[in-house]
Amino acid sequence: MSRRIALSVVAAVVVLGGAGAFALAYAGDQEPSPALAHSTVHYTAPDGGRDGSLSFTTEVTAPSGVKNLKVLAWPEKSEFATKPLTAKDMASVESATCTPAGGHTVRCVYKDTVSAADVASSTHGTWHIAVLATAKDGHTTLDTKAADFSLS
Repeated sequence: MSRRIALSVVAAVVVLGGAGAFALAYAGDQEPSPALAHSTVHYTAPDGGRDGSLSFTTEVTAPSGVKNLKVLAWPEKSEFATKPLTAKDMASVESATCTPAGGHTVRCVYKDTVSAADVASSTHGTWHIAVLATAKDGHTTLDTKAADFSLS
């Protein structure tokens, strides 16, 4: 084999090996973001002097584990209808309580009481539940309309 062919083969092996290593490193960094499933909301209006309630439940799956789930109820007729929510908007909202549900999945529940005064001072109509799921590796998923309910 001539020296020129041998050098070409060595150069090709180095280039292909480097490209393969880069592809593997890049692929390894592509851990999927948290996935949401089975999201439900249940709203009970205050009645007869008793407070009502708002309950949101979802399952979150993340290969690295779930760090937290932030939850925000927002009215359809609000600034977020024209200026969509961002992860930054969700940073300071309340967190759901999450418990293991098998594998890399947790079941998260958010509950809050709703007083008659809350309802009287709130926008009536359709409301959305926004959630920000954060995995332990830092990946996030923002769903601004994970579930809907009606406030009347």
